[in-house]
Amino acid sequence: MTVADYVTRCLHDPKDGYYATRPALGERGDFITAPMVSQMFGELIGLWAVEAWQRLGAPEKVRLVEVGPGDGTLMSDALRAARLAPAFLEAAELVLIEPSRPLRNEQARRLADADLEPRWVKNLSQIETDAPVILIANEVLDCLPARQFVRTEGGWAERRIGVTDDNELVFGLTAISEGFDTPAIDIEVGQVLEISEQQAAFGRDLAALVSESSGVALLIDYGRAKTEAGDTLQALRRHQKVDVLSNPGEADLTQWADFPLVLEAAVRGGADVTGCIGQGLFLARLGIIQRAESLARARPEAADIIHRQFTRLTAPDQMGELFKVAAIFSPRSLAVPGFEA
Repeated sequence: MTVADYVTRCLHDPKDGYYATRPALGERGDFITAPMVSQMFGELIGLWAVEAWQRLGAPEKVRLVEVGPGDGTLMSDALRAARLAPAFLEAAELVLIEPSRPLRNEQARRLADADLEPRWVKNLSQIETDAPVILIANEVLDCLPARQFVRTEGGWAERRIGVTDDNELVFGLTAISEGFDTPAIDIEVGQVLEISEQQAAFGRDLAALVSESSGVALLIDYGRAKTEAGDTLQALRRHQKVDVLSNPGEADLTQWADFPLVLEAAVRGGADVTGCIGQGLFLARLGIIQRAESLARARPEAADIIHRQFTRLTAPDQMGELFKVAAIFSPRSLAVPGFEA
């Protein structure tokens, strides 16, 4: 099977898939996301949503959507910060896109006392477009897998996963299936190129959604800002990298977000896009320096912790540059917060 098929089955098989049965987030789980690092992340995203709503003309009804809300921490912090704009909360309907039942249960628990009551749907096609949509997708693209292609002496081949006579999973190369366009990039022999049809489809679907609703989608993820070679497939368990072919369904599998692919698909879908910038720069433009200083003044006993959290989110050698941010939006006249420069 293709690498993309393997990842999809490991993550989403209804009986044995990782997200369907055993997602483990947080310090005691398999991985940690930016909202779990510090409340500052979700708070600033909440204020970003408020500012986007105001720049859309402060409509009387707006649909606030989060794709892949994890354990609900980001949205919980975002809604708390949004209390600074009561009119936004009065206008907003909260919709969460989450296929995992265990995670939906955790989100319901986390948001039980939130200012907005969430409604869950399974995919973007279930989002109504009768009101502007403000959508947040933090670490979603890396869950949308890519096929892998290898440049060989004889041309292109696809890297796939098969089974040995001893019933062990193994990587191997096969001829590219007929009808599939060979990658239009020149890389060295032996290098891997990843192409994600799912990420491209997500970009097209977001373009249709924001175009029909006159809205904006914010994408935050670790990945590449230019097309380049590289095998980024990895498995994480208890915050450690493990063999991607061992114990399928028991670890989180990810591949890098391909921002050029996603944004190009969105443009072809009729929407406009911002450039792709580092998470550190984006959060700085939203005011994370001032927020960190404010929290440290309010809680001097936690000043060192707050500084470490700030550093983890923004430093170039941590999440500041590996994690990138971009937006897909319509109307074209919209000045997306955080991207004015």
